[in-house]
Amino acid sequence: MTRTLFLMALLALSACGATRPGPETPATVERVDLQRYLGLWHEVARLPQSFQDSRTLRCEETTAEYTAAGPGRITVVNSCVNGLDPARPRRDARGQAYVVEGSEGARLRVSFFWPFFGDYWVLGLHPDYRWALVGSPSRSSLWLLSRTPELEEAEVERALAIARREGFDLTPLIRASR
Repeated sequence: MTRTLFLMALLALSACGATRPGPETPATVERVDLQRYLGLWHEVARLPQSFQDSRTLRCEETTAEYTAAGPGRITVVNSCVNGLDPARPRRDARGQAYVVEGSEGARLRVSFFWPFFGDYWVLGLHPDYRWALVGSPSRSSLWLLSRTPELEEAEVERALAIARREGFDLTPLIRASR
C-alpha cells in the first residue's frame, strides 16, 4: 500500500514538471521586464477554466496583481466577483510564481496549491505593457490581460491574432463583461 501511494505521488509530481518549449509548443515573447510587468492587470478575455467557470462560479471583474517576492519570484493575487451569486462576493486566490531559468521572464511556473505548479507563458506583450497575452504550452489556458478594465478592440484583435497564430482554439473564448 505504501509503495503504491509513493508511486502515485511520484507520478503526480512528475506530471507537474515544466514543459520545455519546442516546435509543438506556442512561442513566447523574447523577454519580459518583470519590474514593468508587476502591478494590477484586468482580465479582458479567457478560455474557460474549471476554477473560474463552473456550475456554482462564473468569475467576472477578474484581476491579477503581481508583486515582487525576491529575485525571480512573484506573489500572485487573482481576484474575481462570482457572477452567479446575487451577493456578488469577491473571491481571492493567492499564489507564488518563479521565473523559469533561461526564459528571460517569459515563462513562469505558478502555484496556488503547493506542490502543484502550472505553466504561465507570456505569448504576447504590448511594447508599453498595456496588455499581455498569457497561456499554457498545452493551449488549454489563455488569458488576455490589460492594465485597464477595457481594451480597445483593435488591441484585442492584435492579441488574439497571436493566439490564433500559436494554435489556440478561440471558439470557446469568454470576453469580460463590464
